[in-house]
Amino acid sequence: MFLNKYIKVFDWYIIKKYLGTFVFTIGIFIVVIVVFDVSEKLDNFLKNNVTLNEVIFEYYAGSIPYYIDMLSPLINFLAVIFFTAKMANQTEIVPVLTSGASFNRFLRPYLICATLIFTVSLFADLFLIPFTNKLKITFENTYVIMDDPTKVDVHIQLDEHTFVYMQTFDNTIRAGYNFVLEKFDGDVMKQRLTAPKIVYDSLKRVWSIKDFRVRYINGMKEKMVNGAQKDTVLDMRPADFVLHNNVYSAMSMKELNTNIKKEKVRGTGVLNDMLFEKYYRFVHPMAAFVLTLIGVSLSSRKVRGGVGLPLGIGFFLCFAYIVVDRFANVFAIKGGLPPIIAVFIPNLIFGLLGYYLLRKAPK
Repeated sequence: MFLNKYIKVFDWYIIKKYLGTFVFTIGIFIVVIVVFDVSEKLDNFLKNNVTLNEVIFEYYAGSIPYYIDMLSPLINFLAVIFFTAKMANQTEIVPVLTSGASFNRFLRPYLICATLIFTVSLFADLFLIPFTNKLKITFENTYVIMDDPTKVDVHIQLDEHTFVYMQTFDNTIRAGYNFVLEKFDGDVMKQRLTAPKIVYDSLKRVWSIKDFRVRYINGMKEKMVNGAQKDTVLDMRPADFVLHNNVYSAMSMKELNTNIKKEKVRGTGVLNDMLFEKYYRFVHPMAAFVLTLIGVSLSSRKVRGGVGLPLGIGFFLCFAYIVVDRFANVFAIKGGLPPIIAVFIPNLIFGLLGYYLLRKAPK
């Protein structure tokens, strides 16, 4: 009763076309992506004796939701352009507008669908995608990616007074080399520990410092202490010295927020990466509204040549959106642009374009 009061027959007609075209287009894209991905990674699967169960329920169970989430705004955009341009070409839009309905009223079913896609995408970005990304990234780091993910020359601030440096870290044996730990009282160094090697004991959850040398400083007085081994608890883990691609996209919001708090203290240089990932999860779904608005405004006018011209413009705008999105990512992580601003840049630019096209759309 409530839906029938506000959603009329024509609204249902557009909603069915919108969602039907959207789901069908996503299905086509996913089939193509999986076929090409299998052909590219088949050698890795066979060389590492990966079972079919692992490929399906770990790799592709993690990859397919990732690809759907990544491509959904652009697929949504192309789907809107395709079926709206087809409706305009068949003169289905003109009777609606000439009957007295405003263009904003014509937009209602589009905004309903965009809201549905936004809601699903937001839920996926916050809860589902981090879980599936963990499956995907774990599989890739085990069987596909062969490069060395180990950080070098890492500086970490453990707390207000304690600073750590490690030149290299071997994750296979969980051992670090050329380790330095310094403790300060304000700007004055009070203790400096150096060791050629440090090993993490995962059972005891302690760090074993080998052949260490400690220098205690008290004003003009100094004291040197040497030792063969010292076990100590430090607020760091082997994962802090190993970095795989997209590791932050596999963190839940709780894990991400916890690591952001730690990184603000430690200052290892990845804070912007984490902040960009956090803000991106909230802002990325908003592209559903922005691109839907552009798509309707662009394709609701009947043009000579049918749907070809609107689709061509649509593909160009998709490419432009991806370029702007990647540039915003680079500027946030490498260029010093605040991540909260960077994540809004694509939607802001294309939102202004959508507003301009809406004003030019047929009324």
